[in-house]
Amino acid sequence: MTLTTTAAVVGGVAWSGDFLTLPFALAFPLLWARSPSRLGATMVSAGYFLAASRGLPQGVANYYASDLWPGLMLWVFASLSFVGVHTALWTGRRGGGRSVRYLAAMAVMALPPFGILGWAHPTTMAGVLFPGWGWLGLGGTIAALAMMASRWWPAVAIALGAFWLWSATTLSDPMPMNGWKGVDLEFGRGLGRDGSLEHHRDLIARARRHVDAGDDVIILPESALGLWTPTIERLWRAGLDGSNASVVAGATMVDAQGYDNVMVEISARYAKILYRERMPVPVSMWQPWLAWINQSGGSRAHFFANPVVKLEGRTVAILICYEQLILWPILQSMLYSPELVVAPGNGWWTVGTSIVAIQSANAMSWARLFGVPLVTAFNR
Repeated sequence: MTLTTTAAVVGGVAWSGDFLTLPFALAFPLLWARSPSRLGATMVSAGYFLAASRGLPQGVANYYASDLWPGLMLWVFASLSFVGVHTALWTGRRGGGRSVRYLAAMAVMALPPFGILGWAHPTTMAGVLFPGWGWLGLGGTIAALAMMASRWWPAVAIALGAFWLWSATTLSDPMPMNGWKGVDLEFGRGLGRDGSLEHHRDLIARARRHVDAGDDVIILPESALGLWTPTIERLWRAGLDGSNASVVAGATMVDAQGYDNVMVEISARYAKILYRERMPVPVSMWQPWLAWINQSGGSRAHFFANPVVKLEGRTVAILICYEQLILWPILQSMLYSPELVVAPGNGWWTVGTSIVAIQSANAMSWARLFGVPLVTAFNR
């Protein structure tokens, strides 16, 4: 029980939304490896994951305007993936086998299908420990986590503790990208649901203020435009008339089978779909079981599509909301050496939780690891 309680504390502190606490997750493989039995490993894994994802019940209750029970059920269900993988791969044998098995657990939780619910992945801390090291830093973090499951863990913990302190004393935000501006909004649940001309004119006026201040690319949050239609396109293009700036904003593209959660690029000259979300939020958005019973609806997942896009002559990695919580979208994007990361989200439903703060910390960690600028835009 002591190990389980400690794992819960580790998960809660590491995933508090503070960028610098991410390395607390380093203790999880140690606690997992020290479990006295497979049941103990199950309890340690559950304690860590449930504490790390503790904002889910409240977030679901906010989203569906319901009590906590649906959120609690989804919270427990979501933990089954993480707990099941770590339970299956645990071994009571001492030696290097534990490290190899933990490496396998990390790999399984990083990639689909299990990686779809791969929240709270300890490798996210790589950008705290090794800013600017890129793939070498990621490899070092993975190796260190594996070694934490071995008898060499004290030396690894001391070494990474030194890196952690160095990073904390030299902390700075990811380098800015001149001319690129992320605009945070506070429209609550109304963003994306209010399709009135007044709403769009308000957003256009906000964007124009930044354009007139000299910014070239304005990033608005996920769902900012609501349903994307020819009428909305004409309204926005007219609103940007006389400028060379581009606005990138979230929108929804609907058809008879379902919808795509997208980012749209708009200028006075043209408008186009820039990015289609690779991994929408499971259950609330992505509902693959509907196709199994010949029903339409739900958001499509474009899993490995458009890892990077071209925007104003630059190669850009876009991570919409949920994609900031899991590993494979950002790692796939980084294979293409993007020049910056754009991370929009619509977090009105996370009020009372640290989910948006965790998303921001994750995005910041990956941007720092690969030494690229980060532009965020959230609605709260």
